[in-house]
Amino acid sequence: MAFHEVRFPANLSFGSVGGPERRTEIYTLSSGHEERNSPWAHSRRHYDAGVGLRSLDDVERLIAFFEARGGQLHGFRWKDWADFKSCPASRAVAHEDQLIGMGDGVTTAFQLVKTYASGGQSYLRPIVKPVEGTVKLGIAGDHQAEAVNFAVDHATGIVSFNEPPPKGAPVTAGFEFDVPVRFDTDRIAVSVQSFQAGDLPQVPVVEVRI
Repeated sequence: MAFHEVRFPANLSFGSVGGPERRTEIYTLSSGHEERNSPWAHSRRHYDAGVGLRSLDDVERLIAFFEARGGQLHGFRWKDWADFKSCPASRAVAHEDQLIGMGDGVTTAFQLVKTYASGGQSYLRPIVKPVEGTVKLGIAGDHQAEAVNFAVDHATGIVSFNEPPPKGAPVTAGFEFDVPVRFDTDRIAVSVQSFQAGDLPQVPVVEVRI
C-alpha cells in the first residue's frame, strides 16, 4: 500500500466525528451464556472528514487533497483532535509520559507506544506516525537529546539510541502523533446549494495498518 507522509489539513479535521472501533464475535450458548472473542488485536478508527468543512474554500481544499491521494489509493496522516498526545490533552508532552521498554544493555531500537489503562486492564497501542519535532525520550528519568542521543523514524514510530540503554533502565517517551488513514470512498458528492444550507457531504476516513 502506498502511503503519503502528508497530513490532512488539521483545521478541517477539527470538529470531525470519529473514534475507535472494535470487532467482537459473540456466540450465545444453549444455556444462555455467551462466549466472546475478538479477532482484532488492535482497534481501528473511523472518521468523517465532511463535518469539519465550514466554507466553499474548505471544500476546494478537501477536493484537492482527495484528488492528490487518488481517492482510496494512497494513505495519509490524520490528526485525531480527541487523542493525539502521549499525555492528557491539558498537559504538555514530557519525556516520562509513556513507558516504551526496558533497557537490556543490547537493544537500541524501541517502538513508540501509548498505554490505555482502566480498571486494572490496559491496552498497548503502537504509535507509527509520530509528529516531527515532538518526540522526547528518557532513560531512567534522564532526558535524552534528539540527534545527539537518539534518532526517530517518523514513518514507523521506531526510535533508535546511539548507545543501548543500560540493563533494567526504564525507557520512556512523550510525543504527539497522527493516525495513518485513507479515504473510505472513491466518490465525493458536493452540492453548493445544499452546502450553503448546512447539508455537509459525508467523507468517510478509515485507519489503515502500517
